[in-house]
Amino acid sequence: MSDPHSPRVTRLLPDAVPQAVKPGTAVVRLETTHDRQGVLDGAWWPRSRDITAELPALITALTEYLGPVTRVGLDADAWDALPTRMTVDGRVVHIDSSPVGDDTVLVTRGEQDLFSLLVVPPHTRPDAARAAMAEAVRTDNVTQAAQILVDTGSGP
Repeated sequence: MSDPHSPRVTRLLPDAVPQAVKPGTAVVRLETTHDRQGVLDGAWWPRSRDITAELPALITALTEYLGPVTRVGLDADAWDALPTRMTVDGRVVHIDSSPVGDDTVLVTRGEQDLFSLLVVPPHTRPDAARAAMAEAVRTDNVTQAAQILVDTGSGP
C-alpha cells in the first residue's frame, strides 16, 4: 500500500519519451489489477488509417507486456477495410467492429481482460499528440478519449 503522505510524482512520461513519441508509437500504462483506475490504459498514435499496416506492430508491442492478445475492437468507420482477423507473430487475433468511436481501440488479453487505448489521429501535430498521450496514461484520468483529443487540439 502506498503512503498517503508521500509527495505525488507528477512527471507523466520519462523526459526522453516526449521527444521520441512519433506516429507509430504506443504509450501504455499497464495496470493489470482488478482495481485499475482511470478511463484509459494507454494511447496509440498510428501512422495511417490502414489497419492491416498499423495493427501488427501494436499487437506485437502489447504482447510483449500483456501476453497474447486475442481480440481487438475498432470502429469500422474509422479504418480502411477492417478485416475480421489477422495473424500476427503466428497467432490469430480476432478483430471486432465495435461502435467505440474512432478515438478508441479495445484490446483483449485472454478471454476477459480488456484494455482501452486512446487512438491519436495519424496526422496530428507532434506536440498535440504528445499531450493527448500523456493525458491518456495519467492514472487519475477520468476524461473520455474524444474529449482528450479536443482538449489537446488532436481531434476534430
